[in-house]
Amino acid sequence: MKKDIHPKYGTATVRCVCGETFETGSIRKEMRVDICSKCHPFYTGKQKLVDTGGRVDRFKRRLEKVEKAAEKA
Repeated sequence: MKKDIHPKYGTATVRCVCGETFETGSIRKEMRVDICSKCHPFYTGKQKLVDTGGRVDRFKRRLEKVEKAAEKA
């Protein structure tokens, strides 16, 4: 490897808008993020299932048809 061509890798402080801070490795000293694992809905359990256009109902109807066809066979 060539000397003195790679960036300096060190500890970086990551700050979220919710107030959470943690440290990680990076070439930057500080990073600011909009969302982290402490405030993301997936990790906090406040996730909502959004049914767009009745897809779940359509799937259930197709599943019922397949189950009825399997009973007849």
